Amino acid sequence: MAKIDKQAIRDAYEEVRNDGTDTNWAVMKYDGSDIVLSATGSSFEDFASNFSDDDRVYAFLRVVAGDELSKRAKFALIVWLGKNVSGIKRARMGPDKSVVKEVIRSYAVELMINEKSELNEDLIRKEIMKAGGANYGTGTRD
Repeated sequence: MAKIDKQAIRDAYEEVRNDGTDTNWAVMKYDGSDIVLSATGSSFEDFASNFSDDDRVYAFLRVVAGDELSKRAKFALIVWLGKNVSGIKRARMGPDKSVVKEVIRSYAVELMINEKSELNEDLIRKEIMKAGGANYGTGTRD
């Protein structure tokens, strides 16, 4: 199992969950066999730039979801497995994900993504809305 920089990742996790900060994502990547905090930020474009076909990534993302009657921050755990990752590294992601989940504990949805087209803010928001249950508004969103 991978070693994980728990303190740095926990700090980033808390920062993303904090409504008082602009930070709405954190990306964790492999450094050799260790999982380390790679980047944090607020722009979805910057977030999406952290994923390539050669990467294995765990990401935590805050999305404001809801309808006109109720808007709340919801969270997604995104597991990215690039197309060029070897079979042995792919296999290690299963046990390593459980180590990441010891720190990243609270989220509405977990998404396995390996296509850039799926790394889309609107698609992720829709998955969070589906997982969120009742939606009492008219269905419009701002």
